[in-house]
Amino acid sequence: MTKTRTKKALQELPPFEYPVGYSYFAGVDEVGRGPLVGDVVTAAVILDPNNPIEGLTDSKKLSEKKRMALFPEIQEKALAWSVGRCSPTEIDELNILHATMLAMQRAVEGLMLQPDYVLIDGNRVPELAMNGEAVVKGDLRVAEISAASIIAKVIRDQEMEELDKKHPEFGFAKHKGYPTKAHFEAIEKHGVIDEHRKSFKPVKKALGLE
Repeated sequence: MTKTRTKKALQELPPFEYPVGYSYFAGVDEVGRGPLVGDVVTAAVILDPNNPIEGLTDSKKLSEKKRMALFPEIQEKALAWSVGRCSPTEIDELNILHATMLAMQRAVEGLMLQPDYVLIDGNRVPELAMNGEAVVKGDLRVAEISAASIIAKVIRDQEMEELDKKHPEFGFAKHKGYPTKAHFEAIEKHGVIDEHRKSFKPVKKALGLE
């Protein structure tokens, strides 16, 4: 699909229709399924319909400057927000899909105000104590999910910057742990660190486990 057609397809996404009969909707999204290092981070957000936030969309569509501006605004205006995560060890034990679902559960359970309906970006719903549904392209269609994507991305990016200070030879502040050429070269030169996901193929190869 060409870029033009892709853009048109996104513009034609149907507006999300919130189910009736519910009071508090939580949006849930994750960041960090693809990286070779660090936690998978999820966020859950319940927005205040009486205190709207302008400019919410998929965090990947926003500049870092815009994300950093929206981050405290979401924290201030949301009725509740929470972060969940799974560590590299848990990812290695469970696999990345199940670890992501568990991290989403943790984010929802951590909300100070419990929602009665949960909207999850993607096509899978974790086990929850309340009703919920998966929303394809939800980070573009549902404000609560957009807010969750921003919270999760800003927090995980900050954690990668902190890890970069401990291990500057890997360049985590730039590639955020994703499998880039620079990351592969750093692994080849310096080996792996505790925060690497040992079950991911490039890391297993570096450890001689393949």
